[in-house]
Amino acid sequence: MKKLDDQERLILKALVRNPRYSDNRISILTGVPVKTVSRKRARLEDEGILSYYAGLNFQADGLARFNTQHLVIIRFKIGITLGQIMEEIRSEPNVANVFSEYIRDSFVAEVDGHIALTMVIEGESDSDVTESLQARIIPSLRKNHGQDSIEELKTVRLLSAIRREHNYLPKINMVAGKMKDDWPDDALFVG
Repeated sequence: MKKLDDQERLILKALVRNPRYSDNRISILTGVPVKTVSRKRARLEDEGILSYYAGLNFQADGLARFNTQHLVIIRFKIGITLGQIMEEIRSEPNVANVFSEYIRDSFVAEVDGHIALTMVIEGESDSDVTESLQARIIPSLRKNHGQDSIEELKTVRLLSAIRREHNYLPKINMVAGKMKDDWPDDALFVG
């Protein structure tokens, strides 16, 4: 486990507030010299501790592309391995194109000793999610792992996101894609 020093904690808290802050801005906010900010930020990125991505809101209060989300748990039969699933993900052309339209987030999991996929699937309606799952995703999995590879499928309709990435509460501490200025530093978790 990497132990963060006090300066790294200050830098990371500033970046949690706004990942677009420049090194100069972070230096002003934290009192850490700008060259130290630049060096530590680059090292944290190189070590894979710090990364960035753009979160797009496709729900009704954002781009209004999708109206519903379902958490789907697909449990595979005994004998399907983590290595097989990861290889499928690397080699399946649908993973790179078609599935990105439907699957918001996905994880490989373990459920009762079985390898499983968990996914958040978005759609215009509940039936749209069901159609994406049954007509596109499940056939692809069966093609790669066999017609009898799926032992169980569970779905849960998600109503609203509460927390993301430990610190982001979109309906509470975010405005215009950034953390509210008045959100307390001691409420930020950086490890």
